Amino acid sequence: MSLATLRLLQLCSANLPTGAYAFSQGLETATEEGWLNNMDDVAQWLEIQLQHVLAASDLPLLIRLMSAFSEADHAAQQHWNSFALALRETHELRLTDVATGQALMRVLRGLDAGSIDHVLATQTEVSFVSAFALAAAQWNIGENDAGLGYAWSWLENQVAAATKLVPLGQTQSQQLLELLQPKVLLAIDHAVNCNDDDIGASLPALAIASCWHEHQYSRLFRS
Repeated sequence: MSLATLRLLQLCSANLPTGAYAFSQGLETATEEGWLNNMDDVAQWLEIQLQHVLAASDLPLLIRLMSAFSEADHAAQQHWNSFALALRETHELRLTDVATGQALMRVLRGLDAGSIDHVLATQTEVSFVSAFALAAAQWNIGENDAGLGYAWSWLENQVAAATKLVPLGQTQSQQLLELLQPKVLLAIDHAVNCNDDDIGASLPALAIASCWHEHQYSRLFRS
């Protein structure tokens, strides 16, 4: 056990006030439209996102941003932060990214205000992956461990949303997390070997669900 491991647990805690719990990232509309009706449907929905969004976009960007912060490469920090935001296919997905990113930056200022990178701190829009990478780099968390924490936080939030929306029982939620744990490890392995030119993904159904959610009449989650 090390201080870096404890900091990672703090960074991934559901009690960290980033507001991620308020966003379903299209999952609420997918449930409303009848695309997701049970645990198996949700498992497939989340596995596809692990494979085509986290493994191909967020996790490779996390690695590059951590390197940029460790090396104080301000140009790379700005480039990859802008790249992350550009990958969000809808207004809602970008809102999710920016709102949680800015919230995490506020937390980091409160915890370690003296060492917040001045370039990222002056950005009007900060991606959550950028803020997460900044914290991981400052707290000497390894790349693989940071990727594991980032992916786990995303998965846990999505399963929590599905528990309310489908709905799922508490035991089913734990079974879903257990089922998808190996997929998280595969996503991290893919991200480590991802080239710059291969970063990016598009999931049309997710984008459509997110767009529809912005105008959904009744909803539990923020748009």
